[in-house]
Amino acid sequence: MAILDVLKALLSNATILIGLVALVGLLALKKPFESLVSGFLKTVMGWIVLGAGADVVVGVVSPLGSLFNQVLNIPNAGLPVNEVFTGIVQQDAVLGPLVGWVFLFAFILNILIARFTPWKYIFLTGHHTLFAATLTVGMFSMIPAVAGNSVLLIALCAIITGIMMVLFPAMSAPFTEKVIGSKDFVMGHFGTTSYAGAGFLGQFVGKPEDSAEKIKFPSWISFMREPLVAMGFVMLIIFVLVSVIGLAKGVDVAAILGSPWWLQAFLLAIRFAAGVAIILLGVRTVLAEIVPAFRGISEKIVPNAKPALDCPVVFPYAPNALLIGYLTSIVGGIVAMFIQIAGKGAMGGVILPSMIIHFFVGGTAGIYGNATGGWKGAVLGGILNGLFFTFLAGFTYTALGALNPAWAGSSFGDTDFGVVGSILAFVSSLLR
Repeated sequence: MAILDVLKALLSNATILIGLVALVGLLALKKPFESLVSGFLKTVMGWIVLGAGADVVVGVVSPLGSLFNQVLNIPNAGLPVNEVFTGIVQQDAVLGPLVGWVFLFAFILNILIARFTPWKYIFLTGHHTLFAATLTVGMFSMIPAVAGNSVLLIALCAIITGIMMVLFPAMSAPFTEKVIGSKDFVMGHFGTTSYAGAGFLGQFVGKPEDSAEKIKFPSWISFMREPLVAMGFVMLIIFVLVSVIGLAKGVDVAAILGSPWWLQAFLLAIRFAAGVAIILLGVRTVLAEIVPAFRGISEKIVPNAKPALDCPVVFPYAPNALLIGYLTSIVGGIVAMFIQIAGKGAMGGVILPSMIIHFFVGGTAGIYGNATGGWKGAVLGGILNGLFFTFLAGFTYTALGALNPAWAGSSFGDTDFGVVGSILAFVSSLLR
């Protein structure tokens, strides 16, 4: 039990996990001791840098989301936050330990599938595996025949989570290759329904030659040619626009952004661009170590293994498309939200715009759409994600709220969680 507890602790920490994977790969390549130490530490440091950049971005989009929601002022609505359910379930005396076991056995199943099937993908985004384990445990706990048998519940949840860890990366593989121009890695982030959908449909609306990265800005705004500067400028416009609307409606904007609000809006917009810059640095550091390491794993342990990595790894390939996908995803999400309001419960819960999901999943969908359909594909990818995740989150919101009143007010956000959660919610409704 002590050994298993140590394994769970290591495998559930994405930073340590990816460092250990790099170490195993370097060992398989029979690298000298100094290369092992350097490769392990650089990978861990790169992942920490990537996470720090993501934290900076989340710290910016969170107040923007709060401002958005107060300006919209929609009662009885939910905001998708994956971490909410994970935190609540981890504290549950019965379900909490089950999630840990599901996580461990799902990871083992992932390795076995990669070793003995054509799906040679190792899912390395640890926090998303944890989210998937939490989702499946929550849904199956609504079925009395399963909830009363811990072994059966763990087995079913681990199988579904383990399959998710290879199925969705496999779906992303052909489109990820178009994005990065190689087969070095695939997408290991549970927004693949949006990414594959954007990549597939993008080819029908545009051409990859018309890439968003070729957009020509007029000379009087030549500063927009720099992607990070463009991101900061567009975010400033959004902050100011929503703030002005909020002030007109009597919202205390300074209480949300800080005082004076106009200065805080400027600083938050610039901080957003700085956070993306930090993410890009972390991505470059991790890829420089993990790709060679996986060649070692491929040669010695799992033939032709490919790492499935978190979505920010594709940000450097199309930063303009990232921005387009983010903005158009917000548009799609707002349209879907008003449809949910008009449906009066027929479309599930009403889902407020989650800026975190719109940026990370919507922005990445824009990159995938851009790879096959240029800037038009980026626009389509963002809009599709906004629609997909909002509708899907609405269905899981209703199911999870019925499971536990403490969970009402939020939902899982990423589209793959919405797909799997909606299916499991339907199955559980039949078996209850």
